Amino acid sequence: MEAMPQERSAFIAIVGRPNVGKSSVLNKFIGQKIAIVSKKPQTTRTRIMGVLTQGEDQLVFLDTPGLMKPKTSLGDYMMKSVTTTVDGVDACLLVTEAGAPLSKADEELIRRFQKGKIPAVLAINKIDLLEDKSLIMEQIAQYSALYDFQAVVPVSARDGNGMEDLLGELKKLCMPGGHLFPEDTLTDQPERVIAGEIVREKVLRLLDKEVPHGVAAVTERMKDRDGILDIDVTIYCEKSGHKGILIGKGGAMLKKIGTNARQDMERFFDCKVNLQLWVKVKEDWRQRPETLQSLGFSEKDLEM
Repeated sequence: MEAMPQERSAFIAIVGRPNVGKSSVLNKFIGQKIAIVSKKPQTTRTRIMGVLTQGEDQLVFLDTPGLMKPKTSLGDYMMKSVTTTVDGVDACLLVTEAGAPLSKADEELIRRFQKGKIPAVLAINKIDLLEDKSLIMEQIAQYSALYDFQAVVPVSARDGNGMEDLLGELKKLCMPGGHLFPEDTLTDQPERVIAGEIVREKVLRLLDKEVPHGVAAVTERMKDRDGILDIDVTIYCEKSGHKGILIGKGGAMLKKIGTNARQDMERFFDCKVNLQLWVKVKEDWRQRPETLQSLGFSEKDLEM
């Protein structure tokens, strides 16, 4: 009698310093954008779960903010998100940038691997941007001297080079015990959160230098109307001067943000979207735990 296939699964935290491409790696695995991406560090603010089910194997990825020294209450929240996630998973995927020197953040993460005896795979990302490929071998030797990684895989999340090999190594970390989520699950992010994050991504991309990280986007309303999804999002900024920049002359910038966000929303939600945007000022909101709670950050996670 032929044995039935045995379902296996693993919780894997994607960790690393800011701007190394952790969210890009997650999106490439899942096959669509569930985590926003920009050139600015610390784009990811909360733990984002992505689920990939292929045959017997189910990988539950937890994308985390980039590890760095916090400067605000929001920063404290983000760093706590990283440490609590690492302590509660089956394995970690450490993402670093090809050719970049070993950072203090990477050393701190490796110490956590050692302390918890956590299996880890190293992904050296952005190899497509590195001209001197010999630097990769030096990087592999440097990291391997610090920790016994299950595997080290050079990849490019942008063009997909090496990603299948990386996925194969991560599948080896799966353990018997069944799948944890239905096969069609992609993420734990509520649709309202995804809509708000899409808007925030467009702000970060279109106003990369003009407006710093003091921006949040909150979905106030989401309602289906005869096949059209009405979505209202409020963009919060910290200064009145930033509000003017976000709106732009004659509302031109806000219109551009809305157009780009709506296009992404229609691809994700697979329907027509009527998007309305507003801009409001909340001074120093990143320093105020009560304001962070009102913007959707967990009260429990904000307790320090």
